[in-house]
Amino acid sequence: MDIRYALHPDHFKTLDTTAIREQMLIEKLFSGNRIHTCYSHIDRIIIGGACPAADVLKLEETTGLGVDFFLQRREIGIINVGQAGIVIAAGKQYPLGPKDALYVGMGCRELAFRSADPDRPAKFYFASTPAHAPCPTVRLSTQEAQKIELGADATSNQRTIYQLIHPSVVQSCQLVMGFTELAPGSVWNTMPCHTHDRRMEAYFYFELPDDALVFHLLGPPDETRHIVMRNEQAVLSPSWSIHSGVGTSRYSFIWAMAGENQTFTDMDDVPLAHMK
Repeated sequence: MDIRYALHPDHFKTLDTTAIREQMLIEKLFSGNRIHTCYSHIDRIIIGGACPAADVLKLEETTGLGVDFFLQRREIGIINVGQAGIVIAAGKQYPLGPKDALYVGMGCRELAFRSADPDRPAKFYFASTPAHAPCPTVRLSTQEAQKIELGADATSNQRTIYQLIHPSVVQSCQLVMGFTELAPGSVWNTMPCHTHDRRMEAYFYFELPDDALVFHLLGPPDETRHIVMRNEQAVLSPSWSIHSGVGTSRYSFIWAMAGENQTFTDMDDVPLAHMK
């Protein structure tokens, strides 16, 4: 498990490009028959990816967690960004097609991933946060998400937000998770941007062509930096940082939030005139 530590905004300002990438960027999440995990001390979120081929992959990593099994004191949200697959939770199988999601509450002892066709593997992206109580396991399709339409063609940021693990859709302890699809011709996400002091966020970019990239913006609103990102990479965003990006083509991204507040609209908007 990769370990990342929290950053003070004053420390962040001293980092060069390489150091920013080492601290905030999660470059590799998927490789055949492996589970990759990254533990961040920013609200103690764990970001990971599982790509089962011929084998069933069990999520058994507990190094440094002080527990007997992964979800003993945690909850998890899983979204499939590959081909059809199956998540096995507490002995029950949950089939997940592309962009289907599964929420699994605290206390589930067995969690495993399998592809429906080993030659066309699933890719399970997941985010896990500490939990204080068990909540029911729920499978969610895109059709069951709460949809929000935002942006416009004129500002190149027309997009649809799919809220999956969200208080209005499914009960969780603190995890909030979903994905955003940009409309054809739109390349900006979350612009104008914002911060939310009561929770952190992680972005996972996907459906990006191999020859395309995203310039992900981060940092305090008055002293921003950027990270060049490619398909199926994730980035961590502290509560004091903006989180926005622009791509060389359209793309989608999964957002996952952890903190003391689940209110999606609880954010501090940053006027464009204040950006530096």
